[in-house]
Amino acid sequence: MSESVTFSSLELSPAILQAVEKLGYETPSEIQAKCIPYLLAGKDVLGLAQTGTGKTAAFALPLLNNIDVKAKYPQILVLAPTRELAIQVAEAFEQYAKFTHGVKVLPIYGGQSYGIQLKALREGAQVIVGTPGRVMDHLNKGTLKLDRLSAMVLDEADEMLRMGFIDDVETIMAKTPADKQTCLFSATMPKQIQSICSKYLENAEHVSVAARNSTVESVEQVFWMAGHVHKNKAIVRFLQAENYDASIVFVRTRNDTVQLSEYLERAGFSVAPLNGDMNQQARERTIERLKNGMLDIVIATDVAARGLDVPRLDLVINYDIPQDAEAYVHRIGRTGRAGRTGKALLFVKRNERYMLKNIVRGTKSDIAEVQLPSTDIVQQKRLETLASTLTKTAELQDIRFYNELAEKLTAELGLSSDSLAGALLYLAQKQSPIKVEEVPKMPERAPRGDRNDRGRGDRNDRNGRDRNNRNNRGERSESSQDRERKPRERRSKDNGPVDTYRIEIGRDDGVQVKNIVGAIANEADIPSKFIGDIRLHDDHSTVELPQNMPEATLNHFKTVVICQKQMKMSLKK
Repeated sequence: MSESVTFSSLELSPAILQAVEKLGYETPSEIQAKCIPYLLAGKDVLGLAQTGTGKTAAFALPLLNNIDVKAKYPQILVLAPTRELAIQVAEAFEQYAKFTHGVKVLPIYGGQSYGIQLKALREGAQVIVGTPGRVMDHLNKGTLKLDRLSAMVLDEADEMLRMGFIDDVETIMAKTPADKQTCLFSATMPKQIQSICSKYLENAEHVSVAARNSTVESVEQVFWMAGHVHKNKAIVRFLQAENYDASIVFVRTRNDTVQLSEYLERAGFSVAPLNGDMNQQARERTIERLKNGMLDIVIATDVAARGLDVPRLDLVINYDIPQDAEAYVHRIGRTGRAGRTGKALLFVKRNERYMLKNIVRGTKSDIAEVQLPSTDIVQQKRLETLASTLTKTAELQDIRFYNELAEKLTAELGLSSDSLAGALLYLAQKQSPIKVEEVPKMPERAPRGDRNDRGRGDRNDRNGRDRNNRNNRGERSESSQDRERKPRERRSKDNGPVDTYRIEIGRDDGVQVKNIVGAIANEADIPSKFIGDIRLHDDHSTVELPQNMPEATLNHFKTVVICQKQMKMSLKK
């Protein structure tokens, strides 16, 4: 059916079609082609569909199309079983609503500050995407009103049943208007889900589609089970051990692209972020640098990497697991093209194992488990790289002058040739030491406040546990607010003299240190280690940069936009 249907033929609004076109969507998937007309007409829909069939766009596009942008109260509620899915669905809504001015989307889930959610609710968010536990909390506190809800979606209903949320789901549904539009998606149809359908869906249109089997056959697919090793430490180890020409690493959010890029850059990798906050010029420059070998790794979000085709990409790392099989296929499709081979590595946390099963089932792929590379493997890889470099240098370069210099130094310093060679090798490998330290492990048991990161974490919201949980990933030791209050530390004491520049964007504009770092690093190709102390004030910020910035670069920074405002950078007197 979808082969003869286009998005433009589905009677979506021009603003929605513009967003779809910008995202690179060409033709709707089968479930989109079937569901969108029903939902546009206001009908209830029961979708029996495996993960990876494109469900999110199937309900998000038509429901956004029918929204009243002038009405500042919750009109659409989407319930998702996990906060990871809630975040991803909310981000999809934001992308689809990009040109529909006046739409506010709010994800609500355990582990996120109540203050953020309460502020957005007061400002009139119309689309709420939440986990059952946190939605129940807001309903009980009276901070979320669903009495004027026009549409409700249950996404992955069978997964909510499996995780024990189904009673909460029914309680929430009972607090919504009887005449609302209801859409339910489930991969299977157990009796309890059938009971909900008969109780809350009225004359529902039934849509059933099968998952597509479209993974790239030329791509080797493996996964690593992230247990007690920090994912940041693990990705360094994998990148050190893998044989690759260029790699793309997928993360969930734009902020993560900047933070992980900075981390890997400090570890010695040639890396840059690629996200939706970058303007088209900066994005194209980053891709060009990747193509011509000036960059080896990009850290990207799904949207930013859409349509990316770089021949030298032969390793895809899913640092954050994709929510469904379709997203997984799009990601690993960045490699293994045109007869080339590639490798795809998937990081899976303990509470994400069901998502791995969905991907395997949805793609009909054989994804084998691998272990974290050992210190011996990494050391051997580094030795091989050093040996290859030394051999090529000896063969291709005229090193007679250096041979004579070595003889002179051994005589003057009283060193043996072995001692001199060892000292020089030590200096040569200092930036990327051959001797590898063991990767530190995280505690066996998570602290009480961090148990919200498990599969059923949102149920603990009502017990007040999440006020102890300040780490969404369970991997950071301080809150983002605490980090923002601290001055940014200099990356290196040897980066030379600096000038202090003023930026006309401050806390009142919502700017964060990472926004400034990302803008400067991308717009001027300045490695983050050369960006010094950054201080945030209410109406402006200051940043230390290497002295004598070219006038053309400074003029360019005056027009660079962060948080929808021009930086207007100037040298501080």
